[in-house]
Amino acid sequence: MATRSLRTAASGMYAQQLNIEVISNNIANMNTTGFKKNKAEFQDLMYQEVPVNSLSGSTVGINQSSSNKIQIGNGVQPTSTQKIFKQGDMQPTSNPMDIAIQGQGFFQVSKPDGTFSYTRDGSFKVNGEGKIVTSSGYLLEPDITLSDDTVSIAIGRDGTVELTDSSGGKSVADQIQLVRFLNPGGLKALGDNLYAETESSGIPIFGTSGTNGFGEIHQGFLEMSNVDIVEEMIAMITAQRAYEINSKTVQTVEEMMTMANNLKRG
Repeated sequence: MATRSLRTAASGMYAQQLNIEVISNNIANMNTTGFKKNKAEFQDLMYQEVPVNSLSGSTVGINQSSSNKIQIGNGVQPTSTQKIFKQGDMQPTSNPMDIAIQGQGFFQVSKPDGTFSYTRDGSFKVNGEGKIVTSSGYLLEPDITLSDDTVSIAIGRDGTVELTDSSGGKSVADQIQLVRFLNPGGLKALGDNLYAETESSGIPIFGTSGTNGFGEIHQGFLEMSNVDIVEEMIAMITAQRAYEINSKTVQTVEEMMTMANNLKRG
């Protein structure tokens, strides 16, 4: 019994340690553009049925009811971390290369190995070839290239990219498409503000911003992290108290085992 109690308390301590790690990552990224907070999820472990009479040391009767038992759990285990895709605050930047999505959707970017990733981080740049890229140098898809004499860029709510050259002429370069998923919580976080498609997320659905459930594009804005520091502080305090209580359980079980050993020696 004592060993089971120790294992149960240890599983609780490990679960809360992982919970603190998730919370600390949220707090660390509270100023990361387009960051979506994580939430640790847990489930209880299997239960053991202990006959009531066995607790008192007597023999279980043949006709004893099968419902006359006590279920004792074996603790807790982490199951997953869930991304919370709640909208973050929109911060004006006055930078024409900064664009934010108000609503559902992701920007699609291509990596050097030919694979595609998805991001909510709209802090785009222009590389030496005039192509629009992310801060890490990944190309925005579809590929949009600025000419040598481009002096300004205007991006509409529907993603239309209009370029103005040095002579004042205007031309439409292309249209930024958005991507959404049936289950965005199933996306795999890659770091660099990027996500990858998985079986859980479903296949990417392409569309135009502002239509068919897609959010609108806003030029000159960035979507900030959706981390609420007050919520995270409360969650951290709760996890800390839960860890302390589980450690107190270990201490209590150890004291009980010491008392039992002293009784045997007596």
